[in-house]
Amino acid sequence: MTTPTATEEEQRKEAPAGVRQSLRAGLQQFLAFASLLVIFVFFSIVSPNFFNYGNITNILFSTVVIGTLALGTTFVIITGGIDLSIGTGMTLCAVMSGVLIVNAGVPLPLGVLGAILFGGLLGLINGLNVAVLGLPPFIATLAMMLVAQGLALVVSNSTPIYFDQTPSYIDISIGSIIPGANFPNAVIILALAAVIAGVLLNKTVLGRYTYSIGSNEEATALSGIDVRRWKIVIYTLAGLFTGLAGVMISARLGSAQPATGMGYELQAIAAVVIGGTSLSGGKGSIVGTVIGALIISVLNNGLQIMSIPQEWQNVILGCVILLAVYADRARKSTTA
Repeated sequence: MTTPTATEEEQRKEAPAGVRQSLRAGLQQFLAFASLLVIFVFFSIVSPNFFNYGNITNILFSTVVIGTLALGTTFVIITGGIDLSIGTGMTLCAVMSGVLIVNAGVPLPLGVLGAILFGGLLGLINGLNVAVLGLPPFIATLAMMLVAQGLALVVSNSTPIYFDQTPSYIDISIGSIIPGANFPNAVIILALAAVIAGVLLNKTVLGRYTYSIGSNEEATALSGIDVRRWKIVIYTLAGLFTGLAGVMISARLGSAQPATGMGYELQAIAAVVIGGTSLSGGKGSIVGTVIGALIISVLNNGLQIMSIPQEWQNVILGCVILLAVYADRARKSTTA
């Protein structure tokens, strides 16, 4: 009869802990989905105009911009960071798409690619400031938020850039590749982006290191992982999603509006938190983020249909975010 080694004993202890963690993550997603279902049923009962194909499509359509921003933000928050520049960064990317396609006459695919890559550049700068220069993510991205806001006004001369002469650009968002379904392409693009983000987070080295950095950055570094390099990659990835959101919102509006964007970062962060991602890092999922974005869209849509004043809509949304943060703190105290 052989005696178990110390390593085998550790593996036996870690296995139940891993199962409990998986069950806890599944429970978080279930609670988020149950919350979405309850809100959906509530508005369906109190408002006869809520549950119909047209309105459901509107809800999905309105989820696109916040949801796209939230996908990249999920990676950043799981590492324990924050990105406040995604709202104005999105606006700057939208303006860049207008400059490239409308003003410079760049072919549509290259213009779209250029806007998305420009978002990646903004994310790369954020990553360098955080990982290499050691700036707190809050300060680094707050500064970038102001820079992006100012550059959007400077580059556009504070005037909107319209895509009237390039209807194919507008079709990226509001067109429909499904004949007769009147289902916007933007929703399909968001679904594809969510699948890609989910694969990156759950099936790749990037995802494993994202969770590892957020759980214990020092231990991750001591294990030989280049934390600074992976942080730069993660912020750059968030920037690419910001660029995609810039394309989606400008295609939806048919113009690049240089004064929009402020406030989107808060809704995207709220979607991530409502979806169960911990603000202290180490926990989160793409499925939860998508559900969180849907909860915000359903709330906004349902409250508007009920003619609730905008001021009270903000109060209700703020209370929902507070509940999500309280739940996060309760989970941490339970697992401590």
